[in-house]
Amino acid sequence: MTMKQPHIIFIITDQQRYDTIAGLGYPHMETPNLDRLIKEGTHFTQCHVAGASCVPARSSLFTGYYAHTTGILKNADTWRHTWVENLAQAGYTCINVGKMHTWPLDTSAGYHQRYVVENKDRFLEGRFFFDDWDRSLAARGLVKQQRVQYRQFPDYRQRLGAFEWLLPTETHSDNFVADRACWWIDTAPKAEPLFLQIGFPGPHPPYDPTPEYLDRYIDKQLPIAKVSDSDLDGQPQPFHDLRQHNVEIDHDSVVHQLEPSDEHRHRQRAHYMANVTMIDDAVGKIVSSLEKKGYLDDCIIVFTSDHGDCLGDHGHSQKWTMYEQVTRVPMILWAPGKVPEGQKSGALIQAMDIVPWLLSQAQAKLPEGIEAESVEPAFKDPSWVGRDAVFCEQGRDNILTEVQFMTMVRTQRWKLVHFLNESFGQLFDLENDPEENNNLWSSQNHGAVRQELMDRLLLWRMESQIKTQNVFREHR
Repeated sequence: MTMKQPHIIFIITDQQRYDTIAGLGYPHMETPNLDRLIKEGTHFTQCHVAGASCVPARSSLFTGYYAHTTGILKNADTWRHTWVENLAQAGYTCINVGKMHTWPLDTSAGYHQRYVVENKDRFLEGRFFFDDWDRSLAARGLVKQQRVQYRQFPDYRQRLGAFEWLLPTETHSDNFVADRACWWIDTAPKAEPLFLQIGFPGPHPPYDPTPEYLDRYIDKQLPIAKVSDSDLDGQPQPFHDLRQHNVEIDHDSVVHQLEPSDEHRHRQRAHYMANVTMIDDAVGKIVSSLEKKGYLDDCIIVFTSDHGDCLGDHGHSQKWTMYEQVTRVPMILWAPGKVPEGQKSGALIQAMDIVPWLLSQAQAKLPEGIEAESVEPAFKDPSWVGRDAVFCEQGRDNILTEVQFMTMVRTQRWKLVHFLNESFGQLFDLENDPEENNNLWSSQNHGAVRQELMDRLLLWRMESQIKTQNVFREHR
């Protein structure tokens, strides 16, 4: 007897840190809907992405290969193919609502229908691409809030990207995506089976919650790490150049500050967290629509993000570094009868490691030479430790300008960040320095550890080349 293929609902946010969900141990957050998924499902506390910016991270997650294998090393690198094609071939109706960040932005990527909503503030790529959200705003005679308008604010350079969404509440990008997803669920004939990918543009900047959500955080005491001189002094030169670059150029409406005030950092953090709570409520609406339509009877819900955001931690804006705030993301799996209820796994995993399990549940073909390693052992053995190391990569782009290629290797205890053709780097003892403030790269006492991790990087690249040598790179 053939097992029934479950519906798969894949929810991904943009730039959401791991420490932004109450049910993961951060009680200053208000996230009751995600807390429910955590309580009724399995979550991973050590899930790391494979790219330090959107497209490398997303293309790895949606192909099952590392960035160096796909050749997708930075934003706007060509990316057309995904394992969604395998689901379609297995009989799934595949729908995308919201952000995927493929390039071109509207490539099919295996979906039968796409309702594309991309970055809130597009200047670097797709400047003249008008997505579903743009067209909806224009049809209502509304002018989208973005950098052109925000630059008129007298305190624009002090806001750190924090603004209020003052257009009608339903026109906010995350509310628009949720409403569009619910509309599809409510009105389309029930698909058997369904793969629905929902990509929220938030909490990526501009940090723009609606006022009623901001009111819940603006006066709340929020945990914000101080930036120490020793932390900054230990950073490699390209990171100092990155900080200065983000002061001079307002990417995503964020003008970085080298020494922001506590007030400005608090406001930025409050806006960001308020946007997460907006998304949490949106998730609740989507789950309710799924339940009314009967999709939850046999369903897998995935909730994750493409990468995190430093939010001023370590003196940095947004991503493009390999700190935990960037590489570590939430990973929640809700699937009654398929994953344990209320299980917390500390296994070290790459975000793409959920893919082999998802495709096996869907009875879909695995991509040839896939580099993802299934998380399924975690469901049978709570003590499963996962990988011995995870990796993250990032190529030079027009923001991280002084780096040829950057690679992270991270074990449970150690993290090393390697810069191609450079003598400098980063080495952190995560057991004794979980905040990553003390760079041990030049420490004579840690030379053996550094060499061991360098050897691990070399072995990983060689193993990857052998495993994927016959992979036809049309997935780009």
